[in-house]
Amino acid sequence: MRDGVQLITYADRLGGDLPGLARVLRDRFGDAFTGVHVLPFFTPYDGADAGFDPVDHTQVDPRLGGWDDVRDLARTHDVMVDLIVNHVSADSPQFRDVRERGDASQWASMFLTMSSVFPDGAREEDLARIYRPRPGLPFTALRLGDRLRYVWTTFTPQQVDVDVHSPAGRAYLTSVLDAVAAAGVTLVRLDAVGYAVKTPGTTCFMTPQTFAFIDEFTAQARARGVQVLVEVHSYYQQQVAIGRSVDLVYDFALPPLVLHALYTGDPLPLAHWLQVRPRNAVTVLDTHDGIGVIDVGADRTVEPGEDPRPGLLTEPQLDALVEEIHRRTGGASARATGAAASNLDLYQVNSTYYDALGGDDQAYLAARAVQLLTPGIPQVYYVGALAGRNDLDLLARTGVGRDINRHVWTAAELDADLSRPVVRALLALCRLRGSVPAFDSDEVGVRVEGSILTLARRGAAHPAATFTARIDLAAARASLDWSDADGTPHHAPDLLSLATHP
Repeated sequence: MRDGVQLITYADRLGGDLPGLARVLRDRFGDAFTGVHVLPFFTPYDGADAGFDPVDHTQVDPRLGGWDDVRDLARTHDVMVDLIVNHVSADSPQFRDVRERGDASQWASMFLTMSSVFPDGAREEDLARIYRPRPGLPFTALRLGDRLRYVWTTFTPQQVDVDVHSPAGRAYLTSVLDAVAAAGVTLVRLDAVGYAVKTPGTTCFMTPQTFAFIDEFTAQARARGVQVLVEVHSYYQQQVAIGRSVDLVYDFALPPLVLHALYTGDPLPLAHWLQVRPRNAVTVLDTHDGIGVIDVGADRTVEPGEDPRPGLLTEPQLDALVEEIHRRTGGASARATGAAASNLDLYQVNSTYYDALGGDDQAYLAARAVQLLTPGIPQVYYVGALAGRNDLDLLARTGVGRDINRHVWTAAELDADLSRPVVRALLALCRLRGSVPAFDSDEVGVRVEGSILTLARRGAAHPAATFTARIDLAAARASLDWSDADGTPHHAPDLLSLATHP
């Protein structure tokens, strides 16, 4: 995998389809991004959960293109796709057959029900122990053949959970992995894998059985030349533990910690995290989901009688963080968050990252500097790459909170935003991150002086190559110094000045 910055995007939001996305990446973004995470483009890409409820996970939605278009994209960029291991659409042919024929269906064992996980029945404490970051129990009453069953639906009634250990479930997941590997995909994201294994008497979330499944599936992927990224929102110490046993894990603690630092001028929680976090991480500030706060809060899976496990931020700090996001967005994020807008996740705040910083160009670039200097593979969401504002019109049309951060760009809007100084500076920063050979080590120098946070990277193969950002958190401003492989120094007194960088 090439060193550099990756873009996260839907196939249709920048160029209309997969060929259009390839043109935007190559012609408009140029060499700013070396890779791309294309969010679900399977059939259908516009289902009940924006593609995360595939009817057919082995086929590209023909409205977006085909596997040849994915192969073409892989010619010039590292391609990452989602492998949705926990569930399929209730409209999938397999589950439709089970709905019609019940246990007589060849696919009956592929789907989980309450009784298949709890064959001897479930006690109240068994059900209360199940971890779910959404209200209620993860079951939907459906008629399967001639019987009414409680089908396991972790996320929505439209997303039916797969038994990943059944022969039918294993064969299904292998067929999906084979399809993406054949298209030149080099990295898969195991979407919501923390919920994929249900074990009676446990939280059914990131249990030892879950880790065993991840190990087994990772071995399958590696045999096909594909790396695995684990997507789990969880307590920070669990993230550190997950990082020890997988190829890559998301750093979901970084986005709220960066906001806290820039809001308060307090670098200590962020500096602490930079010292203890897993190095084999994909760093993000924004994704297609909201800004998570569960990742920096106290452990919500603590069993009764166990000692509490505090988070990276205290509960008052978390409350203040959420309220400040709402204030800086003029209340837009409050209208898109929690029970206010049909949200699936109650522990995420929905807003663009640019608006969460009040549309302050310098503060936004300072946040991106922290991300790009943090060890790992940096990914920038397409809305963030264009310093996008909250899409209140889309939110009003759909009533879905996450859509506030899922704008569809027209060609004219793309032209206009690519000319903005903040966007030009961000793309220049991304190009520097991919061209200065100072990032081949997973070490970062962290220095705190009052409200000043300094982050420094130095090349291992090219020790003369350096990259240093000095972030004044109180002023929400940053400066940058870097040197090339031969030691030639460069200086940007503020990050917005990178807009004129060639």
